[in-house]
Amino acid sequence: MRQDMLDGMVTFVVVAEEKSFSAAAVRLGVSPSAISQTISKLESRLRQPLFNRTTRSVSLTEAGNRYLERILPALGELAAASKDLDADVGRPAGLLRLNVLRAGYMIAIQPLLGDFLEAYPDIQVEVKMEASMSDIVAEGFDAGIRFGETVAKDMVAIPIGPPIRAHVIASPEYLGRRGMPKHPRDLLQHDCIGFRFVTSGQVERWEFEKDGERIDITLHPRLILNDSAALTQAALDGIGISYMINGYIERFLEDGRLVRILADWSPPLSGLTLYYPDRRRVPAKLRALIDFLRKHRSEAPPATESVII
Repeated sequence: MRQDMLDGMVTFVVVAEEKSFSAAAVRLGVSPSAISQTISKLESRLRQPLFNRTTRSVSLTEAGNRYLERILPALGELAAASKDLDADVGRPAGLLRLNVLRAGYMIAIQPLLGDFLEAYPDIQVEVKMEASMSDIVAEGFDAGIRFGETVAKDMVAIPIGPPIRAHVIASPEYLGRRGMPKHPRDLLQHDCIGFRFVTSGQVERWEFEKDGERIDITLHPRLILNDSAALTQAALDGIGISYMINGYIERFLEDGRLVRILADWSPPLSGLTLYYPDRRRVPAKLRALIDFLRKHRSEAPPATESVII
């Protein structure tokens, strides 16, 4: 609908309510001649006279009455829609769509999701988990979650979740058979389980750091997987040693089903980041999630880990 036609409808309704061009001009804050021109254009477009005019009175024609009956409900709906949107500006509500790396969901979202939904009953959350980087704007997502180094520079990026570290893990059964590595290079004599990145197709290099010394180990794994849950399960099954980040393995370390190896060589890794395109227009539903994640990031206790050196 053209803007001038919508303006003409509003002017028409005000004139009909005031029964006066001059009174309508005062109400709308324009001149009587502007009111007259607007009504004349509307009548020309409709090819119908809408008002009977005399020097002393203004009244609706039969066509004007029919037109008023038809457009009043539509204009009322438009006004109600604007009012509803105004009311929602500060209220966290509606569908919140997130595009999330699986690790990001497991580490930063899943542990807090139930509490978040309970705190904000008017928010509905949809999560799409995928390894590849998507255009969150083109695909209609409110925000994405990835590791910080992969987020585009033109995005607003907010650190979330706990600190991320590399964990070398194995089952007690495997270590009982093969012995405990004492140095990262000892891993070359062990059965290691590799992880292939879906995005790059590369097998992950195992990085270690201690007292300023950095070591990158290029392994020749007997088993290569591209899923972190499968990587964890392979370690649980005693197949070999896995290189994992926190978020998947804490409960297995706590109950003794997995053992952490070379903990003093564990380097800090790039943390998780929630990102979105425009800091000037942050919907209340997204602002609620950001504030919730920030609050619980600072309050969350460190994970309890069983460490064997």
